[in-house]
Parts: sequence; structure tokens; C-alpha cells
Amino acid sequence: MRQRLVSLLAVAVLLLSLVTGCAPSPAETAAEDIVVLFTNDVHCGIEDDIGYAGLLSYKAYVQEQTPYVTLVDCGDAIQGEFIGTVSEGAHLIDIMNRVGYDAAILGNHEFDYGMEQLKSLIGKASYPYLSCNIEYTGSGENALSEVDPYILFDYGETTVAFIGVATPESLTKSTPTYFMENGEYVYSFLGGDDGTKMFTRVQGYVDECREKGADYVVVLSHLGDMEESAPFTSVDLIRNTVGVDAVLDGHAHNVIPCRIEKNKSGEEVLLSSTGTKLDTIGQLVISPSGNVTVGLISDYADKDADFERYYATIRASYESEMNAVVATSDIALTGYSESGARMVRNRETTIGNLCADAYRAVTGADIAVVNGGGVRADLPAGDITYADILEIHPFGNNMCMVHATGQEILDSLEVAYREVQAVAEENGVAVGEEGSFQHISGMKCTIDTSIPHSVTFDENGMLVSIGDTRRVKDAYVLDANGVYVPLDPAATYKFASHNYLIRESGGGINVFADNELLIAEGISDYQALTVYITEHLGGKLSEKYADVEGRITVE
Repeated sequence: MRQRLVSLLAVAVLLLSLVTGCAPSPAETAAEDIVVLFTNDVHCGIEDDIGYAGLLSYKAYVQEQTPYVTLVDCGDAIQGEFIGTVSEGAHLIDIMNRVGYDAAILGNHEFDYGMEQLKSLIGKASYPYLSCNIEYTGSGENALSEVDPYILFDYGETTVAFIGVATPESLTKSTPTYFMENGEYVYSFLGGDDGTKMFTRVQGYVDECREKGADYVVVLSHLGDMEESAPFTSVDLIRNTVGVDAVLDGHAHNVIPCRIEKNKSGEEVLLSSTGTKLDTIGQLVISPSGNVTVGLISDYADKDADFERYYATIRASYESEMNAVVATSDIALTGYSESGARMVRNRETTIGNLCADAYRAVTGADIAVVNGGGVRADLPAGDITYADILEIHPFGNNMCMVHATGQEILDSLEVAYREVQAVAEENGVAVGEEGSFQHISGMKCTIDTSIPHSVTFDENGMLVSIGDTRRVKDAYVLDANGVYVPLDPAATYKFASHNYLIRESGGGINVFADNELLIAEGISDYQALTVYITEHLGGKLSEKYADVEGRITVE
């Protein structure tokens, strides 16, 4: 079995090598090689693809070849499925301890359970959390005081530095109020208009690590290579620093076996990312001769039996509750196109309409919205379990309702629809995705994609202004008779969403932050969805949600 496994891996990596020219061959790992295994954006995918049992098995296999093996994570490990929600990340820390991580960094979703819980999780971890670009300026207790900027590991006579970098987008892609005290930001990720502050901070620690004897510097980043994240991408970081040998990245969920980018001095730097949900295992190899190579391991079949038994005990503790049937549906609802592209962040979808309608029905609002980034799974046909609903809304947001003017609602939509393009997808991939894209209930509108957006944000990603040209037009609201009438910018409406948007300015949409609260902290979003499906619809979804209704027209 071992020989067959090695052969399969050698073939898989050979294929990668033909494409990238820089993937290592795990079958040829030498006794003195330094091997850094890395993961990113696991999002509670404990048993997905290779899974943690496969990761632990592969780690043990590499340790048979060389004693110099390190395992690191590049963020967003503890959130994404109900096991994370019900334990507020604690089960995942237990699992990562069991697998034997040596270091991890903070992704934006590590903050999703609040600062106090994150502090507890960091204390629970048997490995250090790293980030060099988080600053605390408050007068209370810094929940991240135990987070270090970097760590040095010695492998014989060779020293490797690992520097952590967290995305400045955490301020808007987690819960903004978690980073505040008395309404003011006290946590900073060194954002800004051009990224200079972040690059300067990273460069300072690269230099410090070199001065302390680091032979190699590896950046563990949760930045991503998405253009919309510029200037805070992993590519931007490489191009504005020197002295980094490799960047192991997360956040974008892109599979990057190996890319070569030039740094500020024109020198080559390796960039790699594993995708998400343990699609692959990343492997960086530093040879005794000084060669640094990186690639991805896929289709690894072996599982660590001890880990599988261990995880079975965790799974049993919540499985019976999670698998209880709470509703039924006569159709399946999806946020994906027929070709498999994720549409829930750039187009009206049936699952998005259902969730927005649940908010409006349960709160009694005139208008309700739910952001596409908060709708994380499809709804199956047939029996619906608590786990199914939690997978749709894994963040545990609470229902909120305010009095809002029509103009505030239009401003919110203008921000949410700023990335929408005329083409919804290309080659099976969604175009113009944005997590704050809003599914709407009780209204309809048109997005004119021929008009460039005029939205501006401050250095913390908060809305500053919207120009005179607007993409959102022809906005209508349902009246008491169920007839669409023009939305009045000067009128006041009962507007419902969740605390993430209304109270915490999620996605940088801060237009509702000071509004009169009609519902401050209602039931959780997944509870509202359960109530709506069972009590309002009786499980009969086909009459209303078999297809989209044309609430959002894109032209």
C-alpha cells in the first residue's frame, strides 16, 4: 500500500511539475530536507477531501523521510460549518491540537465568535497564533496580546522564520463592532489607501528575522490574490517587500500550486495556496543545497485511524441534535447556476430570496435584506435538519429591524451592488462577486452595469460617500395591498436584516448604525429560517421558490 501510495503521489506531483516547474516530489524527500506542510481556509471541513485524518497520515509519512517537518495553517479554520457554530470554534482548536499544528495565523473568520472567545481559543491552542500587522490602541484589555508577529524554527543548522499577516478586510469581513470600544476602532490591521503601512510593517519584521539569523523567511498570509482586495493582496505584499522566500496564502480560496512573483528588487518569490476544505495539502520543501520548491498534494487516500476514532467521539456529542428533522421541503433551493458557478454573491437566487423573505416575515418589516456572503449552503429537498439550516446560516447572526429612509436603503444597495457585472459567469466561475451583495424582500430594483460605481471607503473599509452617478434605479416597494409602488427616498420604512449589517456595519455599510432600533437582538437567523419554513410555508416551497422572481434585474 505504501509503495502504491508513493507512486500515485509521484505521478500527481510530476503532473504539477509539468505545469508549474516548481512542485516538489514527496516520493523523493531527502533525510535533511525541511518540509513545511500548510493548509488554509479549511472552514471546518474536517472530513472533506483529504480531511484532517488524511493530513495527519501524510504528515506521519513525511516524518518517516525527514525529522524536519512543520505544519502551519493560514487562517479561516474554525468557522464554516455547524461544528464551528455550536462550539464557537472550540472543537476545531481541539482537532488542530490533535493533528499537531506548529503555528497558525488569524483569518478574518477567526474573529467571528467575538474577541473574548478568540482570546479563549488562542489560549486553548497548543500552537502559537501569528500576525505582525494587528495593533491595539484601546484602554481595556487587548484580547490578542498573546498573538506574536513571527516565530523562528531551527532545523539543524538552518533557521526558518514564519511571519503572520492578517487581511485588513477583517474589519468588514468579520463583525466590525468586535474591533471597537465605545463605538471607536481599537484594533487596526494597518490598512490604508495604498498598503504602505502594512508593507512597511512586514518589511520591518523580515529584516528583524534576518538579523536574528533566519536563513529563510516564509510569510503565512491571509490576504488572497483577488483584485478586489488590492492593495492588500499577497501579490501586492510580494511586490512591495524584499527578503521573503515564499508566501503561503489564504482568503481567496484559489488553488495555486506554485506561482513565481517578483519582489521589490526583481527577485523571485514563491506563492502558493491550497484552495479550501482540505482540497489539497500544501508542501514547501527547503533542501540542504538551498533549493526552495512548493506544490500541492491531492488525492491522498490514507487516513489516520486513531484520529478517525477521536473525531467520532466529538461528532457523536452533537450529531443527534444536528440530525433532528425540523422541517421538510418539496424542492431544493440553490445559490449556484446550472454550470456550478456560485451566484449568491452577484445575482438573485432562490435560496437568497427564501432567506430574505424569512427575515421580513418573522420581523414584520416592510423591506428585508440578507447578504450573499451570509448564505453559505443550499437547501435540500425532503427532510431538513438543524444541521442543514445551520450550514445555510453558520454565523449565528441575530435579527434586527430599524426605521430607515428610502435613501438609506438605496445607499445600502449601491454599496452592495458595486461589483455586479453584466455577465454573471465565465467558464463556470462567477463574475463580480461581493459578499455584501444583498438579496431583497419586499422590493425590487434594477442594476445598471454600464455605470461604474462611485462608492468610496475609508482606510477601515467603511463607507464614506457615494457620487452623483448611481447604478441602482427603478426601485419599488410592496405596499399593504401587495402592489409594487415606487420607493420614496424621503419616506421611512421598517427595514430588517441581521446585526452584522444593521448594528455592526458589515461590508462597510454604515448607513443604519445610528438608526432607531425596533428589534435590537431578535432570534438567530437560522431560527428565523426554521420558523419561516415550518410555520409560514408548511414546507411547501415550490409555489414561491421554484425559480427567481425578478426582484433584481441586471442590465
